[in-house]
Amino acid sequence: MIEPEFPDDYDHKTVEIERQEAANRAMAVRARLKPLPDSLVDRAYQVLQETPLPADVNRALDIKVIQKDRASMMAGYRFVTFDEMDVEAPAKDWLIKGIFARGETSAWIAPPGAMKSALLAEATVCVAAGLDWHGHRNKDAAGVVYFAIERSDLVKRRLRAHKRLLGLEGTPIAVSSETIDLTHPEAFKKVIDTIRSANAVLSAEIGMIVIDTFAKLIAAGGGDENSAKDQGAVFANLQRVKSVTGVHVALIGHTGKDESRGARGSNALLGDVDVMVSISGDDIKMVTITKANDAPEGPLFSFKSEVHDFGLDEDGDPITVNIVSSEEVSGQVARKPREARLTETQEAMYRLLRDAGAAGLSTEDWNAKARENGLGGRRATLVNVKAQLRDKGLVREYAGTWKVNNA
Repeated sequence: MIEPEFPDDYDHKTVEIERQEAANRAMAVRARLKPLPDSLVDRAYQVLQETPLPADVNRALDIKVIQKDRASMMAGYRFVTFDEMDVEAPAKDWLIKGIFARGETSAWIAPPGAMKSALLAEATVCVAAGLDWHGHRNKDAAGVVYFAIERSDLVKRRLRAHKRLLGLEGTPIAVSSETIDLTHPEAFKKVIDTIRSANAVLSAEIGMIVIDTFAKLIAAGGGDENSAKDQGAVFANLQRVKSVTGVHVALIGHTGKDESRGARGSNALLGDVDVMVSISGDDIKMVTITKANDAPEGPLFSFKSEVHDFGLDEDGDPITVNIVSSEEVSGQVARKPREARLTETQEAMYRLLRDAGAAGLSTEDWNAKARENGLGGRRATLVNVKAQLRDKGLVREYAGTWKVNNA
């Protein structure tokens, strides 16, 4: 028989003891996750015993006890009730505010040579070292495990370059060059074991993992990135990893032959990530959010690359690596239409898209409207004008739909 959560012979003294025990358990868990000196842990226990807890903390601890007891007595999956949700913090648990949140997945998509891996290597350093990233605030320095399935030597050189430039030591970053297979049901356990091992070795809680690249991740188990079924199996395992560890998962992926159509392979990727980011441009790279669950789409920041020189090898040749430059160029993001110098055709094309509003236009619809207005009879002309507007930071595109930036 299941006893009611608050029986008739409700004993306030017993509940107070349980509340203190719950607080002690919470402190013990926190101490295991973030190792603290024994003296500090002892002092925390003393404070808990001597100081009355605020009413909202009491209520939260009461609810945690209730949930734990309910889970031990009732069959099925765990759940929280409508009122119990109120004690949980509504804000996300950010690593880098507005970009990387614990328990979420982001995808960073670009064609080969677009510096996507270089950008995530820099992000790895900023998350782990507690540094802001391109104007976005670091909210919680945490360890990072970088699964460099592809070109691990290049990843390591980039991290070493940032280490030298910033004068860092002891930054909690680990790089794994092993092949990962997440297409099978039990495959997630080894990733979790790796995260826990890194946590112990680095003496820091792991807050983010980077997987470079998503295509290699699927191919490792004989999967096909064009298959929604294979992608679904991988994302199911990634969800298990997040549920157990609470990490942010950053995936690096490729665009297809037609960059305007977004990520290569099955479009299941679009539905399974919380944030999707594209990287485009030549000398100045533009980073643009093309999909987000609860954040605005549009330009995020811009960056340039630079070459870091390690010196000479045994033959006297330079040892170099291309990394993200520390030069600030984010001010060039999202220029207003009046600030951009447009040709008559560009201005007319831009106006057609702007008039479409927040919904934007598909490539076909934009082309059709352009032809109706006597613009660009040749398809190649329309393709070029779209690319020119995108490079100027005025429009963005994903999966065949174009929108005005900041619309």
